[in-house]
Amino acid sequence: MTGAPTTPLFLQALGLVGATLVAVFVATTLVVLNVPPPAPDIYTVSEVAQVMRTGKPAQAAEGRMLEVRTVDHPPRGVGFGRRHAAFRTGLADLLKINPSQIVLVQNLPPLMISIGGPPRFPRRPFLAAAASPDQTVLFGSFRAAVRQPDGRWLTVSPHSNLIAPWQQRILLVVAATVVAVIPVAWWFAHRLAAPITAFARAAERFGRYPDAPPLDIKGSSEISAAVAAFNVMQQRLKRYVTYRTTMVGAIAHDLRTPLTRLRFRIESAPEDLRAKLASDIDEMEAMVSATLAFVQDSTHTASRTKLEVSSLLETVMDEAAETGADAAVEWSERTVVDGDPIALKRLVTNLVDNALKFGSRARGRVFCESGMAIVEVDDNGPGVPESDIERAFEPFHRLEGSRSRETGGAGLGLAVVRAIARGHGGEVTLENRAEGGLRARVSLPLAMRGGFPAPRPA
Repeated sequence: MTGAPTTPLFLQALGLVGATLVAVFVATTLVVLNVPPPAPDIYTVSEVAQVMRTGKPAQAAEGRMLEVRTVDHPPRGVGFGRRHAAFRTGLADLLKINPSQIVLVQNLPPLMISIGGPPRFPRRPFLAAAASPDQTVLFGSFRAAVRQPDGRWLTVSPHSNLIAPWQQRILLVVAATVVAVIPVAWWFAHRLAAPITAFARAAERFGRYPDAPPLDIKGSSEISAAVAAFNVMQQRLKRYVTYRTTMVGAIAHDLRTPLTRLRFRIESAPEDLRAKLASDIDEMEAMVSATLAFVQDSTHTASRTKLEVSSLLETVMDEAAETGADAAVEWSERTVVDGDPIALKRLVTNLVDNALKFGSRARGRVFCESGMAIVEVDDNGPGVPESDIERAFEPFHRLEGSRSRETGGAGLGLAVVRAIARGHGGEVTLENRAEGGLRARVSLPLAMRGGFPAPRPA
């Protein structure tokens, strides 16, 4: 465990989000307050009248393109109030039509109108009589419509941009601010996630190394609490497993004494019964010896080293072949794992022995798959019923149905294989091959490099 808990993870994440939002808000506010407002578009009444006469779009001198279209109904919107009569009269004079045939509406933001002098932004839109129609100008966005002889309406309005230039500038500033904040946010988020990642790696190491020391991870108060709970759980599991294994070993060891007394007492038994009793006692002693060996393997702590699995399989196959067995490695890739050399050799030896015991040959291979080292050993025996595959890993359960120790063994081979594989963070499975026989498949994590599995060899 570490020292005093640090700031809770919730508050750290909340601070990250809040700081990011504040940074973007401050940058945007500074831009809005310091960048001058965009110059409004200016349209003269004569320009509007010219577009209405020709019915063709035209570019205003100091504004956007004026668009023209014909619609069935007059435009709807906010009008110019009581003082729009002057504009209608001026536009009607230029078009030589009745002012009642003209409709003018403004779009938000309100129109800004100037007569004669420089443009200004009135508090309220207004329109007053001008000395000349050319002196009446419109600011911003509007729609002017004139009634056609066929009852339809010819409308003129500035070209509408989806995003105005000043809005584009604001968006660019916001985007630039976000890009500038991303590295800081990434660094902050990385610091938040680092303890969680380290905690996950430490938990994964515990699956590989049951005797790993307690975790020591710095982080938020939540992470510290999780580390404390994990350390307690690890110690309890180790004590539980050690107690159970020691108890089984003690029982197996104590069974040797009554078995020895039984062996002496059967000397007085009839000859035909004596042979059967001796066979049963021999079988029980073999089971006791296998149990003690299993307990010894489970309780001894050996240093983990980097081990090349393909070389280990080839060694075991060669040793079996030297005794006259039909054992060989079909193909292999270079795979390196962190493990106990003695335990892993026993794992591979048990697989090969089982293949030769229940079949007439053993064929093995080693390769990498999804960050795991895969060891497969095939035999050409009768296979195992699907209902018995999981039971095959139970201690003292023998795949061979006879009572002969020469053919069936003590029934601990696969139990030892599973215990060793799981002790290294791996797993073992059995499957019946389509062409006949059984395949034992063991998966072991590849050796770690800097906290990550080693890359697959070329």
